[in-house]
Amino acid sequence: MKKSIPADPAAASQLEDLPNIGPAMVADLRLIGIEHPAQLAGKDAFALYDKLCAISGKRHDPCVIDVFLSAIHYMDTGAARPWWKFTPMRKQRQTD
Repeated sequence: MKKSIPADPAAASQLEDLPNIGPAMVADLRLIGIEHPAQLAGKDAFALYDKLCAISGKRHDPCVIDVFLSAIHYMDTGAARPWWKFTPMRKQRQTD
């Protein structure tokens, strides 16, 4: 069953309400201190990824950055997009 994404990000009351966020990503976000969707607005996905890797003590798949980018984009703009649409943006920034 496909989950329903609120049209207005302000209506997202749980991390699970965000596009591309499932149980594993909820756990990762909570590990780095993100408990509510509003906490993602304006954040830097690369900084969140670095924090996740530091706290967990392991390097996570870089696609986690794409998921963070998608969730932040949704909270900042209200536009829900698949996480893989952010892969080119991540790769571009990583090569700059």
